[in-house]
Amino acid sequence: MGPTTKVPEKGFYYHFKHDLLGSLENYAYEVMGVARHSEDGSYLVIYRPLYKNTYPDAADYSARPLEMFMEEVARDGKTFSRFKKITDAAVIAQLEIIKDNMYG
Repeated sequence: MGPTTKVPEKGFYYHFKHDLLGSLENYAYEVMGVARHSEDGSYLVIYRPLYKNTYPDAADYSARPLEMFMEEVARDGKTFSRFKKITDAAVIAQLEIIKDNMYG
């Protein structure tokens, strides 16, 4: 990755669909790191959900192109990040417990 390539830090993130009135873990994810595709050299963000997956045969991990993970999206006339890093220590502590219960 070049010096100008932005990558997400490891940690917890909310997807823009997160409902502030919903459960703490709805649309919450743990970013594990960034991987490089072995064929085309593109970068992928590796992450996993912290809510019950609706697809019973789905893998524990997901991958999304770095550009898509870092991009801004427009919804209802507003523009914001697709994923936002969670910085509230109390929320992070609770998500750590959820993560440990889901993934051991």
